[in-house]
Amino acid sequence: MGFKCGIVGLPNVGKSTLFNALTFSNVPAENYPFCTIDPNVGIVPVPDDRLKLLEKVFKPKRGVTPAVIEFVDIAGLVKGASKGEGLGNQFLAHIREVDAIIHIVRCFEDENVAHISGDINPARDIEIVEMELILKDIETVQKRIEKIRNLARSGDKKAQHQLAIYESLLSHLNEGRFASSFGVHPEDKMLIDELHLLTSKRFIYVANVDEAGIKGNKYVDEVVKVAQREGVPVLVICAKLEAEIAQLSEEERWEFLKELGLDEPGLNKVVKAGYEVLDLITFFTGNENEVRAWAVKRGTTAYEAAGKIHSDFQRGFIKAEIMRWDELVKYGSEHALREHGLIKFEGKEYIVQDGDVILFKFQT
Repeated sequence: MGFKCGIVGLPNVGKSTLFNALTFSNVPAENYPFCTIDPNVGIVPVPDDRLKLLEKVFKPKRGVTPAVIEFVDIAGLVKGASKGEGLGNQFLAHIREVDAIIHIVRCFEDENVAHISGDINPARDIEIVEMELILKDIETVQKRIEKIRNLARSGDKKAQHQLAIYESLLSHLNEGRFASSFGVHPEDKMLIDELHLLTSKRFIYVANVDEAGIKGNKYVDEVVKVAQREGVPVLVICAKLEAEIAQLSEEERWEFLKELGLDEPGLNKVVKAGYEVLDLITFFTGNENEVRAWAVKRGTTAYEAAGKIHSDFQRGFIKAEIMRWDELVKYGSEHALREHGLIKFEGKEYIVQDGDVILFKFQT
């Protein structure tokens, strides 16, 4: 199962432009609301310089395969989306399927690109989108409360406990606060998780600027103020410029970035930020055929990681031989690591670390 980041925001803020750049695709980016009628999904590689270094060690015939994240471009939300305004319900359902949310906020002026509210006001725009998500979550919690209320009234202790938690959560949401900031005992966390609330997901703000705003502007400052209050990371991206850069050859791309005084495409920052908020790490596998990066949640065991590669690896798991990527690069081969005693042998419960190179031993 892949990890998904949904791209949301008001109409005409640059969502599809950013998606085009991320996926090198050609999703329409027209100057009117609801251009993106169905969610567009793109598989995006995670930039990782370690892959090229490991490629020199293993010299694989098929080269390297990076870890990936799925990005879902979801059509613009409008005020009233939670009640079905625009194409709201359809898109809110698509948001429910993602693991993290990238909220694009317009931070540029352009008289040729209409703003649905008539002017540029990032704080207001953020509030409109996030209130729609909260309202949808309120509806979800209310339905759950209705479902268990009669059982609680009958004296069922378990139902009474759940009802108390859900009513407390409802009050929290009614105050305009995200479900992610709702404090709950670890033992009761599953009760919240099973609701799949939109505001329980991790968020990233992307301030979409014009070229003049790459180093920031007054609108970006507004986004930063909101982000600091909510504890959400902020990236400043010129989606239009990134879409142009994405169409260049690799050599031309780096030359262009150098001229702009940038050390990497802004898109790399978006992908890396998505990786971080999802709390993912990377482990590697390597042989004479392929070097591959695998994305897993932090805290994943060797047994679970084996299943990520193939169910047979998990079913017949014997042990995992663990090498560190930097030591492998330093000594130049698996054989050299063995000679230096730098390969560890671990069982099913071993917690995979970022940068582990793993050889799984299994029986068929």
